[in-house]
Amino acid sequence: MLKRFFLAWLFPVALTVLGVGVALGQDFPTKPIRIIASPPGGANNFVARLVAQGLTDSVGWQVMVDNRPSGGFIQGELLARAAPDGHSLLVAAGSFTIGPLFEKAPYDVVRDFSPVTLVATSPSVLVVHPSMPVKSVKELIALARARPGELNFSTSGTGSANHLPAELFKSMAAVNIVRINYKGAGPALTGLIGGEVHLMFATASSAAPHIKSGRVRALAVTSAQPSALLPGLTTIAASGLPGYDFVSPFGLIAPAKTPQAVINRLNQEIVRVINQPKVRQKFSDTGTEVVGNSPEEYAAVVRSELAKWGKVIKDAGLDAR
Repeated sequence: MLKRFFLAWLFPVALTVLGVGVALGQDFPTKPIRIIASPPGGANNFVARLVAQGLTDSVGWQVMVDNRPSGGFIQGELLARAAPDGHSLLVAAGSFTIGPLFEKAPYDVVRDFSPVTLVATSPSVLVVHPSMPVKSVKELIALARARPGELNFSTSGTGSANHLPAELFKSMAAVNIVRINYKGAGPALTGLIGGEVHLMFATASSAAPHIKSGRVRALAVTSAQPSALLPGLTTIAASGLPGYDFVSPFGLIAPAKTPQAVINRLNQEIVRVINQPKVRQKFSDTGTEVVGNSPEEYAAVVRSELAKWGKVIKDAGLDAR
């Protein structure tokens, strides 16, 4: 009798809870959504604006891009303190995930955020100054081993999309190449073009015009598969370092404890938007590949990236925490 009474009480409660969850997803959003991103000019902002415009045009949501400084942990701390209602999102690039591995952050990447979807990925390309006597990855590795500590590469800072692939390259190729930091990816590429450094792992979109003009020489792309932006260019993995793979991830995350029904609704609409042909083409034009996976799949990617880069950073002695 007691068991039947308990079940009779529990059943309507469960239906009520389920109904509230569904309603949260259906009624969402109740106010404008903001997507926190880096200042205009970078890939982070590009992704935010494509998603925001897509949601506004095809879903009718009010979505604004909130540009914030990209230095330090300003953006992540801002999102971590936001209400967990799905109305605040952040474009999480690779540096957002990997940055806390280099130095202590005011948040935990796994504990304090809820993954929505991995929007897209973008490869980098290994480029050298035209004066360099190498035309392949194998020749570069041979030269670096013959001249340890003499070659250098430019980056826009620790943990950036042009720093991490270089550290992975150094680790897998067992070479000693010196890092030269510049104040931004643009100046870092300009330094290479001007002959101040020997090589760089530049984003495919930024390097493409300089490769075509002959200002820099491309050796290979960092992704496991060739890039459509640089047709005919081989991969690092296929030209001397099997298993090498680096792409810059651009995902969307929400504060932790955001209701699952809201996360699912965001995921559904965002994935639909970025898979529209016109939107996919805009991503493709910059050498960026649309992904659009589930929250669970994106969470697995984050865990995998943390494990992979944690080892690379430890082996390179770069942990400053």
